[in-house]
Amino acid sequence: MSPRRLLAIARKETVQIFRDARSLIIVVLMPAVLVLLFGYGVSLDLKGLPVYVLDQDGSQQSQDLLKHFQTSEYFHVARVVTGYPELTRALDDGHAKMGIVIPWDFSQRLTDGRPVQVAALVDASDDNTANVLIGYAQAVVQSYSAQVQVDWLGQHGLQIPPAAVSVETRTWYNEDLESSAFIIPGVLALVMSVIGAFLTSLTIAREWERGTMEQLISTPVTAMEIMLGKLAPYFVLGMIDTVISALIAIYWFHVPFRGSWVTLMAASAMFLIVVLAMGFLISVLAKNQFAASQIALLITFLPAFLLSGFLFSIEQMPVPLQWITRILPARYYVSVLKKIFLKGTPAHLLYADLIPLAIFAFVLALVATRSFHKRLD
Repeated sequence: MSPRRLLAIARKETVQIFRDARSLIIVVLMPAVLVLLFGYGVSLDLKGLPVYVLDQDGSQQSQDLLKHFQTSEYFHVARVVTGYPELTRALDDGHAKMGIVIPWDFSQRLTDGRPVQVAALVDASDDNTANVLIGYAQAVVQSYSAQVQVDWLGQHGLQIPPAAVSVETRTWYNEDLESSAFIIPGVLALVMSVIGAFLTSLTIAREWERGTMEQLISTPVTAMEIMLGKLAPYFVLGMIDTVISALIAIYWFHVPFRGSWVTLMAASAMFLIVVLAMGFLISVLAKNQFAASQIALLITFLPAFLLSGFLFSIEQMPVPLQWITRILPARYYVSVLKKIFLKGTPAHLLYADLIPLAIFAFVLALVATRSFHKRLD
């Protein structure tokens, strides 16, 4: 292998990247755009959900209950209505996610020590939001109920029972429970998939379409030199984009980074080799830029988005899909990213993810090398 010829191929591919406006936009803007888009546009945090209230009692006790909802960060009491038609209309048009109905005898029942039910009408068109809303509403009402019971016992001179068993929670790794800390590290896998597989899938296909492959074949450059020379610029760009994306996550979105940069870059390099090899293999087999780009998106970007654990928990997927994720390199890379960022897991405890990544990198690099030959088919 000649370093001079290898460098010449790499220089040729670099010039091609800067001449192709589309490739340049993807390389320069895509990492920042993806991180900003997912950082600001995608949130799993349900806070400030609009609530409409129908208070049929209008007493001090009902106002105290509403104050519990108002002081909760998860609810925003948008309006107090005067009748059911207005409440149901708000739920129908989406202005309210939940309607609270306080019955007319609310305060009287509390004074008498009788049980009372508060109705919560929940918009369940989004079942996940509805389940969370129900849980939050029950927690607020239970907190208010406990306070009412203590007050009632005290007013009647009765002994206050001992406190029940409670749970004191301590959140680790993501203390503020911000969904951005869960989502943004996984964006690096999407960036690598775009830079790696999508762009490199066009390299050999472009040569065939433009008729320049015949010129390369007629030169003394070996197949290995062509492959490494074409992939080297994308490897460098991918590593640079990884650093840029990580810095945006850390310093712009304040995602905690507790791990080692060395471990992060080593894992990123392995995953980048995987996607580069996949992209090169697609380019060799497709020989058409449009077909190559579509195949690359289908087998790299979409699995990384849907089945890697980036947004959706793998443990909650059907068992057949859980087994399918085991053959997806993005699954292991996303797992490494979240452990490095949030937990600061040292490298020697990441073997369950790093070993499969290394195996994928070796096998796919070997297959890509064997797939490309300097000959006209």
